[in-house]
Amino acid sequence: MNRWTLTVVAAVVAAVLFYLLQPILLPFVLGSLIAYLGDPLVDTLARRGLSRTLAVVVVFAVFTTLVIAAMIVAVPILLHQLDLLVAKIPQVYAWFAEQAVPWVQHKFDLSLKRLPDMDWSGQLSDHWQSLGRMTAQTLVRVSGSGASMLLGLANLALVPVVAFYLMRDWDELVARALAVLPKVWQGKIAHIVGEADEVVGAFLRGQFIVMCTLGVVYGVGLWLVGLQLALLLGVVAGLASIVPYLGFTLGVLVSCIAAYAQFGDWSVLLWVLLVFGIGQAIESMVLTPVLVGDRIGLHPVAVIFALMAGGQLAGFVGVVVALPVAAVIAVFLRHLLNHYRASDLYSGH
Repeated sequence: MNRWTLTVVAAVVAAVLFYLLQPILLPFVLGSLIAYLGDPLVDTLARRGLSRTLAVVVVFAVFTTLVIAAMIVAVPILLHQLDLLVAKIPQVYAWFAEQAVPWVQHKFDLSLKRLPDMDWSGQLSDHWQSLGRMTAQTLVRVSGSGASMLLGLANLALVPVVAFYLMRDWDELVARALAVLPKVWQGKIAHIVGEADEVVGAFLRGQFIVMCTLGVVYGVGLWLVGLQLALLLGVVAGLASIVPYLGFTLGVLVSCIAAYAQFGDWSVLLWVLLVFGIGQAIESMVLTPVLVGDRIGLHPVAVIFALMAGGQLAGFVGVVVALPVAAVIAVFLRHLLNHYRASDLYSGH
């Protein structure tokens, strides 16, 4: 069996195992991502004289403190703003029924059916009860049983354990994995892996910082404008910015609707547009060039396709690994394309 055949067989076996074992892979995938994100910090602390284990403990302590502090501050505010959002549903519906639909009818000479009158005091309660029942049924179907749910919680508890050991031994594990490859490939694969590491690192670390920064900029800006749902809208727009321009577009549309529903004044929309314009300018002129650059090489459509394909093939685990895997595949495809263009097949000789 030659090297190429062995490589293809190994790749197929790995893909099949990933598909079959996906129900138990979540703690390992999340632990690997945390270890990958924290490895540069651990390396920096180790170069300053700390032992590898102590450096991992320091990084874990800082990371855990930041996460807990963010949850303590943000979660109550987000829950409060979700309550405000639910309370505003009747007001937004009334605006659509009494102003938006009649305006569209008059402007475009259309005959649209009038939106039905809703008794929100009873309807909203019924809908939320139905949503609660649907959520409970979905959780039952996903978990399969109470024992499966407990197993899932136990798997999540494994995340910090997996992340700790992977972060401590990350460099050694990478070196061992490269050493398994045929010697004639090790130099080339090491170069490609280094390039893939740059691409994935730029995305995971850079894009994560971009998303968080935009969420803060949008949230604070909308709060200064006076929107009651400022934090919720900022978080949604920041998370959606994982797809280029989606966060800006979605944030502008939803925030303009929320602003008009709250103030009833078209002039406030200019302030909303100013907030998102400032955020977009910061992203395009500062954040993306400095933190991400043009190293990712993933078209926005490719990002959307990767997320959807990952979710379809492997559920939540697939969504988590979709973009890093897509970035690595993009690196390998670029090298394959360069090899093809240098070949006689491409030149026609």
